[in-house]
Amino acid sequence: MRPDLVLVRELIEESPVISARPGAGVPTAWIRAAESAVGTLPPSYRWWLTEYGSGTSAGARIATVAPPGTRSAGDDDITGGWRLDGDRLCFCAEPDGGDTYHFALDRQAGGEYAVVRRDRVSGQEELVADTFAGFLTVQVALSNGFGAGPSSGLARLWRSTPGVLLPNGVLIYGPHTIIERNETYQVVEYAPDWVLIGDDSGGSGLFMRRLPCNRTTVYLLDLGAGEQDIDSCGVSEKLTDNLLDWLRHNGIQEGRATTEGARES
Repeated sequence: MRPDLVLVRELIEESPVISARPGAGVPTAWIRAAESAVGTLPPSYRWWLTEYGSGTSAGARIATVAPPGTRSAGDDDITGGWRLDGDRLCFCAEPDGGDTYHFALDRQAGGEYAVVRRDRVSGQEELVADTFAGFLTVQVALSNGFGAGPSSGLARLWRSTPGVLLPNGVLIYGPHTIIERNETYQVVEYAPDWVLIGDDSGGSGLFMRRLPCNRTTVYLLDLGAGEQDIDSCGVSEKLTDNLLDWLRHNGIQEGRATTEGARES
């Protein structure tokens, strides 16, 4: 999924685990100069640079760009000679010689590069996210105790973007808002095996079973229904078995809109 930059901004500015200064971005000319040295940077990272310039995620510094012809950013400069290693570009390093995070330049989709974590001892790599925005999202999810995500479908989405807002009003939550939404609607009390992953802006919520579970179905249910067995209560509506594909088609499946809001639009 393409990162929703409005929701990425909310994630950054509402999450204590990410430190950044709005309005402290670097000029586009600096970014272009850096790209002449390391290659094209992914769109969501370019956006971060123009909006914030520099910052940290979970205490690890995120690389910035220095003015052309200088090295004023020192070791934080994305063009530092040690950062580009074949088809890996290190954009974030944990303090005290910890693990490092790299753009996998050989794994591109929609202009974004996958993010891998490299173990400082073994050198082994692990896929962390599909985009830079997803990297930030996963960091916030981990800090909030979700692991990759509270459901399999949401975990896959968060690897790209901290939520989605569709034209029909359907909103899928990010890790910075999902706890508050589930507490507000007392989901843990009346449906402890389920998680509210979003809403349709019309009084109904989107629900998935919590991990550990390999079920991927999303159901629509009135937020005031208070049903424990959402998948068999008789008043819920099955929306999709594939959250990402459903979102890519703007919440439309089998030629019809699947929420009341979409039917009316």
